[in-house]
Amino acid sequence: MPVVIGAFILFLLLGLPLAYAFGLAGLWGIHETGLNLKVVPTRLITTIDSMTLLAAPFYILAGEIMNAAGITDRLVLLSRRIVGGIRGATAYANVLASIFFSGISGSSVADTAALGQIFVHGMAREGYSRAFSSAVTVASAIIGPIIPPSITAVIYSAITGVSVISLFVAGVVPGLLFGLACFAVIFVKGRRGGLPEPQRVADDGTPTWRLLIDGLAVLSLPVVIVWGTVGGVFTPTEAGGVACLHALLLGVFVFRSITLKSFWTGLQNAARSSATVFFLVAMVSLASYVLIIEGIGSITQILQIWFADQPVRFMLGSVGLLLVLGMFLEPTIIIIVFIPLLTPVARNLGIDDVHFAMVAILTLTMGMITPPVGINLFIILRIAKIGMLPLLRELSAFLVAEFVVILLIILVPALSVWLPNLLT
Repeated sequence: MPVVIGAFILFLLLGLPLAYAFGLAGLWGIHETGLNLKVVPTRLITTIDSMTLLAAPFYILAGEIMNAAGITDRLVLLSRRIVGGIRGATAYANVLASIFFSGISGSSVADTAALGQIFVHGMAREGYSRAFSSAVTVASAIIGPIIPPSITAVIYSAITGVSVISLFVAGVVPGLLFGLACFAVIFVKGRRGGLPEPQRVADDGTPTWRLLIDGLAVLSLPVVIVWGTVGGVFTPTEAGGVACLHALLLGVFVFRSITLKSFWTGLQNAARSSATVFFLVAMVSLASYVLIIEGIGSITQILQIWFADQPVRFMLGSVGLLLVLGMFLEPTIIIIVFIPLLTPVARNLGIDDVHFAMVAILTLTMGMITPPVGINLFIILRIAKIGMLPLLRELSAFLVAEFVVILLIILVPALSVWLPNLLT
């Protein structure tokens, strides 16, 4: 185990990407432990040979098709129409657009990149600081992997065996609570006079009823996925293919804005994103396999002794651990390496699989906006052209509010398990 960890740190210091660092560390560990190298291709292929994981490329493609249809601008305009002319209206619209957009992307990175381009510059023209505009964008963008469809939930299901449709359904309430937490921060800042007066924003004059139809069409995508899988019409993996077809029909016949060029670009983007996900999963699983062989699984027994008959304390400890790990590692890596160690302990303590999964996923999404490695931070910094410290000063209130939501879900399990128990 020290060999793999040491090799991983060494490769990171040499500047290798995370996936290569994990893969080479795993190879080094296999060599040092004397395992047959034939285990390498077997392990790599076995890990990604998963029907559940196969759903990820479909959901990624569905999101790309909706993006190619130019739906982002419609969602932004609809969000602005809904919030009206209240103080901080554009900030509220930013969060609302993230909630809508999460139903088609399933990725906080996609939400940050797409909505950041629109809101950061637009809010700055209305008198908002770029730091606050950026903070609102990244804080609400992490709703993307929570509300279905969620790429993170698909990976979590593939690794732990927890039903992916249960995770999809369970993410609705926590995702909306994250949105309400962002609303609360904006409201408090507005009451203190920290936000500019609402200004008239350029509008293309599209009738509100048309925007509502477009919004309902977008929201129909996660509804079709959940309805079809809960009703037994198709499996979660087949639902991904249905989602692609549904998104394509919307883009061609409802929005009538998708072109062959934009569709081809979407296919290319989806292929690259899917390849990245599968390559990362395969490389990390190789290092994880060596760690298991060397006895990292004994940590599970230690945790069971430490947290015997103390489920809430275990959940709080898990959140603390995942928050620290999330500051340095991507959610996919943490799910593959560490979640299999924590899940058996949670089960032995009587914690519902879906409840623990939602707490873990919510915590991991926060890692996307915490330094030093939060990728969404660097995306928004490039868009806004500001420094890290001003962004973190504005972001801190949102982080606290979202952490409170996680604590609330720990203490009130029904917030995450009630809806899946009702529908599945």
